[in-house]
Amino acid sequence: MPTELSDAFKSMSAPDLYRKQLDLTSIKELPDSHAWSTFGNRPCVDSSMAEPVPVVDLSDPNALTLVGDACKSWGVFQVINHGVPIGLLEAVEDVGLNLFALPAEMKEKATRPPDGFSGFGQPRIAPFFDKQMWYEGFTILGSPLELVSKLWPEDEYCTKFCEITEEYDKQMKQLANKLLWLMLGSLGITKDDVEWAGPEGQLEGAHAALQLNSYPACPEPDKAMGLAEHTDSSFLTILYQGTTSGLQVAAADGAGWITVPPLPGALVINIGDLLHILSNAAFPSVLHRAMVNNSKQRISVAYFYGPPATIPVAPIPKLVDSDHPPVYRSVTWSEFLAAKAKLFNMALSSVRMLAPETESSE
Repeated sequence: MPTELSDAFKSMSAPDLYRKQLDLTSIKELPDSHAWSTFGNRPCVDSSMAEPVPVVDLSDPNALTLVGDACKSWGVFQVINHGVPIGLLEAVEDVGLNLFALPAEMKEKATRPPDGFSGFGQPRIAPFFDKQMWYEGFTILGSPLELVSKLWPEDEYCTKFCEITEEYDKQMKQLANKLLWLMLGSLGITKDDVEWAGPEGQLEGAHAALQLNSYPACPEPDKAMGLAEHTDSSFLTILYQGTTSGLQVAAADGAGWITVPPLPGALVINIGDLLHILSNAAFPSVLHRAMVNNSKQRISVAYFYGPPATIPVAPIPKLVDSDHPPVYRSVTWSEFLAAKAKLFNMALSSVRMLAPETESSE
């Protein structure tokens, strides 16, 4: 069994992800390979008519309750006053802009290999769709130094890139840990109830990955998809989406797609599949996607936070009783990633023991 996330990805390579990608910034007409005939059955909900995605002020004395309510009813929310400096958010967006502005021949030097995790590449959900996405990504697992030194050899910008992304990773880890315990705390769970959390609840050995996303301006945005609908496999995802709109989430009531508007300095928090399992289906893992526009490149930065790769994740015993039997069996993140690579959004069904009252994430 793989002991690290990187090992898990080595065992599930998908060659189609590594084919030479078009330079989307130079295309004037949408190619057939990227022209989607349909975006699914869910309609887009007029933002003026829809209930907005919750915004939680983490400095609010009632933050624990507010976070819990958002997790249970939406599976997604935005946070403000989260403690991450706005200057750092802007800096990581800036390095993303510089990264994706590199010429194609430079990017090829840091393309994600079939048996690897880090580097430039298409989204891992790509094989499940007939059409390609109007998207370019750059994944970082661990130190980015080896990768970016191929892009900026003997250049001081290499050092700057590493310093910014490593500080961002540090800040995200602290925030992710804080958010996780607010979420679990809203269910009455303490650090003593999660045996692998460690004495201080710091989840030593927790895995995380940083994903820089680029959605170039598109000549026909009504026919193109930035990132197709999916749920995340992690405990939670922290997304900085800058100032350009594009993120949409599926409303919990089934009404359709709701746009999550960018708020200055705010971060979007998505519940992932593993936290859905850990909470015994109390928190839905939110289905989401990214749309594109015809006027401006959109950069977003996602931080995926989860458990150690080989720790079994199952409904917390305190949340299980005769009235609330376990909905899912135990599964490690590595095992779940393997299931996701084969079954995509049906992966949760493969570890389900009982059908929850509400289909929350598939």
